[in-house]
Amino acid sequence: MAHKKGQGTSKNGRDSHAQRLGVKRYGGEFVIAGNIIIRQRGTRFHPGDNVGIGRDHTLFALKDGLVKWDAAKRMVHVFPELEVVAN
Repeated sequence: MAHKKGQGTSKNGRDSHAQRLGVKRYGGEFVIAGNIIIRQRGTRFHPGDNVGIGRDHTLFALKDGLVKWDAAKRMVHVFPELEVVAN
């Protein structure tokens, strides 16, 4: 018999880190090329004008401009600042 109590093990204590998904830039916000607009799993939202999509379905701006969300088609567009001033 042991004279001292052994060190117990815990069956809990493991957790994964949060993935930080979600919208990073909202409608009307100015973005520069390369800025992440939304991080998502799967294509909940689709890329529109001047928006690219990454391997992990992240949507990002291809040009500088203003973000415009199209809720009906679930698309995200970036309108370059020159178009915004002209319209």
